Amino acid sequence: MHSHPTRRRHNSSRGLRRRLGVVAAGAVLLMLAGCGGTTGKETTNTVDAAKPLIYGVFATPLEEPWDGAIHAALTKAAAAGEIEYKHVDNLNTSDAMERALRDIAKNEHPDAIIGDAFAAEEAVRKVAADFPKIPFAFGSGEKPVPPNLSVFDNWLQDPAFLSGMLAGGLSKSDTIGVVGAMPIPEVNRIVNAFVRGVKETNSQATVKVSFINSFFDPAAAKQAAKAEVSAGADVLFAERDGVIAAAKDAKVPAIGMMVDQRDEAPQNVATSLIWNMGPTVEAVIKQALNGPEGVDLGKYSFMKNGGSELAELNGDIVGGIPADLTKKIMDKQRAIMDGSFETPVDESVPAGSIDVSKK
Repeated sequence: MHSHPTRRRHNSSRGLRRRLGVVAAGAVLLMLAGCGGTTGKETTNTVDAAKPLIYGVFATPLEEPWDGAIHAALTKAAAAGEIEYKHVDNLNTSDAMERALRDIAKNEHPDAIIGDAFAAEEAVRKVAADFPKIPFAFGSGEKPVPPNLSVFDNWLQDPAFLSGMLAGGLSKSDTIGVVGAMPIPEVNRIVNAFVRGVKETNSQATVKVSFINSFFDPAAAKQAAKAEVSAGADVLFAERDGVIAAAKDAKVPAIGMMVDQRDEAPQNVATSLIWNMGPTVEAVIKQALNGPEGVDLGKYSFMKNGGSELAELNGDIVGGIPADLTKKIMDKQRAIMDGSFETPVDESVPAGSIDVSKK
């Protein structure tokens, strides 16, 4: 990214504040570690006043694909020399999130803070209001708040629909399993789009949907997936981490989530829904350089805007992928991209879904 005079003036003042706060920063990082997070400097240990400092603040461990997708995009921007990037993760309580955000805002002087607020909406909004000159951009199901709290979400209904078509065409038992986090709108719209896609290629199929009531519990997700396999499912959708391990054990195809998860089980992961946070991160970088906006960034996650995609179909999975099924999926993908097909957004609780955490 090439700097221009306005950007240099904006960043030099923030860079000076960061240099003055270097000694305090070490103490802050220790405080953050004490409240449950881990901190990583992803690109450099030096402060570069020409680059905006973007801080990632995550409620879950980065192994969880949702936050992992954001982290990957920020890491890529740092590697390209666009930003300086630091992060903390595993801030799994609202109190821990608020403490970390306040410490970072006061002592690190970031040019923007990005993360997930679903489990800590009140804390994030409170801190953002106290630091109106810092752009905050958080995954959220709520509205943005001017002047500085922007929101985004993983609008993956398009690749979800396409992967559902794949699952429906691959199933021989006409039973497909889905394991999701919990029946909230952000998850429901992905699962419902997947189910619609299944029906596109297999109108006779039954889709079993289980919720584990957690964003990150691989053991519970694996157990729920195994139960679905026992009930006849021969294709699984891994909306949560842990399902692919069950698919590998059962020797059945699986659909990955958020990132291309093929490497986790090359003979089982047929494709993955990919959330490309790159366009959203670029929008946040613009705010870091030019000032906060407090807007809805959701459009940057749509497939037609490059914010989501379906990973390359993996013909090496058990049973392979029929050529005619691949053609149907690619034809539908072209229709999504040219606007002749729009995946319905349905955020209602999926029909027949169960909360396995209450069993």
